[in-house]
Amino acid sequence: MCASVDRSDRNGAITEHAVVIAGGGPAGMMLGAELTLAGVDVAIVERRVNPEVESSRAGGLNARTIEVLDQRGIADRFLSEGRAMQVARFADRVLDISDFPIRHNYGLALWQKRFEEILAGWVDELAVRMYRGREVTGFAQDAAGVNVQLSDGSSLRAEYLVGCDGSRSLIRKAAGIDFPGWDPSISFLLAEVEMSEEPEVGFRRDAKGVHAMGRLVDGHVRVVVREEHVGQTGEPTLRDLSQLLIAVRGTDYGVHSPRWIARFTDMTRQAASYREGRVMLAGDAAHVHSPVGGRGLNLGVQDAVNLGWKLAQVVNRTSPDSLLDSYQAERHPAAARVLRTTMTQTVLQRADARIDALRDTIAELLSMDEPRKRFAAMMSGLDIQYDLGQAHPLVGRRMPDIDLVTDRGPLRAFALLHDARPVLLNLGEPGDLDITPWADRVQLIDGDYAGTWELSVLGAITAPTAVLIRPDGHVAWVGEGGDVGLAEALTTWFGRPAAMGSSREASTHRSPAPSVGSASVGLRKRPARLKAAAAIRNAQGGVRDVKRSR
Repeated sequence: MCASVDRSDRNGAITEHAVVIAGGGPAGMMLGAELTLAGVDVAIVERRVNPEVESSRAGGLNARTIEVLDQRGIADRFLSEGRAMQVARFADRVLDISDFPIRHNYGLALWQKRFEEILAGWVDELAVRMYRGREVTGFAQDAAGVNVQLSDGSSLRAEYLVGCDGSRSLIRKAAGIDFPGWDPSISFLLAEVEMSEEPEVGFRRDAKGVHAMGRLVDGHVRVVVREEHVGQTGEPTLRDLSQLLIAVRGTDYGVHSPRWIARFTDMTRQAASYREGRVMLAGDAAHVHSPVGGRGLNLGVQDAVNLGWKLAQVVNRTSPDSLLDSYQAERHPAAARVLRTTMTQTVLQRADARIDALRDTIAELLSMDEPRKRFAAMMSGLDIQYDLGQAHPLVGRRMPDIDLVTDRGPLRAFALLHDARPVLLNLGEPGDLDITPWADRVQLIDGDYAGTWELSVLGAITAPTAVLIRPDGHVAWVGEGGDVGLAEALTTWFGRPAAMGSSREASTHRSPAPSVGSASVGLRKRPARLKAAAAIRNAQGGVRDVKRSR
């Protein structure tokens, strides 16, 4: 379904879309963009009338999320607005990834408010349909689709409905999806306010818990303070915040004029299933946890990028509906691990002699190189490996952003993913691999990259002769001198082979590389100078997943 359709019945006008997304936060917008790139008619229903975000609960992007944005060619929009720094932490220890062999060996300090504004700009450029000032109030699914009711009395019809509507998700509840987990054990107030007295900025842990204050660039003060009791109901007030500050600091510093005040806890829950028929969940609708570690926004964006291309292939009739089951199989364990990690970090924040001893012990372990690298990769989202069956250590992991040698100049691997299309990267001899039956949906690119690959988490591995890269940037198949298993991988992830006659004309040549700026880079032949370049690089002792400084 490539365009929305209005039809009328006895209940009035119903607008049809292939996919409707409930919620226009980070996960919802990213999913909308992914589906639009794949040619799917998608609409986002968002309660906010405009894209402005009142509060900025999240404050940064991890390295993998920066890579995901780079795969779509938009990372620089965010990097230019934030501050590159080491954001990964565990047990109060900064986990430095500046020695990781990756291009973005850092995180990005950027408030969620600005992140959403930039992301919304890209979504607008893609012309994603937005129904603002409305909410989904109910839905009913049948064998062919979902009828979606909106708060203004109108209705939408879609093949699939995706709930990106937050931790209190109406979509999840109405679908009857269980949300098991743990009730909160600790509660905080988070606010942006003005203060008539100069506050004592910084982080403090004492018998009353963890609290912190920091001055923002616009003069406001960001406050985090622990509440004495868990289970408070109702919206927090300025008086509540003032009383807590006096209790923990002895003064409220003349707090006034709050921009916003919010409450957060360490409640930890995960949807038992990310799918119920034609209804799916992503982002906070699928999982909620303590904000310690700053993983929530990153997790939601990566949910969207995993789901987007799969849902697009099903809607476009390229793949069977069963492909959507891999979304649950891959993302549920990834989120479960994040939830366990945040629970651990919440415990380590408590003020107790025994917890202090535990924290110091873990910090000592993290001062060692190997534990530091393992935990830093985990906290940066760089260690994820989906179980895709093949034994090669690269399969299921993120494709590194290698610098390819081509007959028309250098090309980064991530540039091949800007259009969210799968890529078979042939690093062997041109013509060695034939994907004619899949040429209408998979790019076949000839490139050159010689030597040993040094990757974060894995270390050094022998360079493969071919790599099949999914649109989310994860490796689906690796060639080691042949094409064993390639047809099976292509069928599994990108649908059954087309009839030879229907794709023969489209596959008589290699796919051109995607545009870089205004120039289209073709990768068709490997002249002698490329082999010479490869030999030189090999003689230099191998190559790394190249990093750069900003």
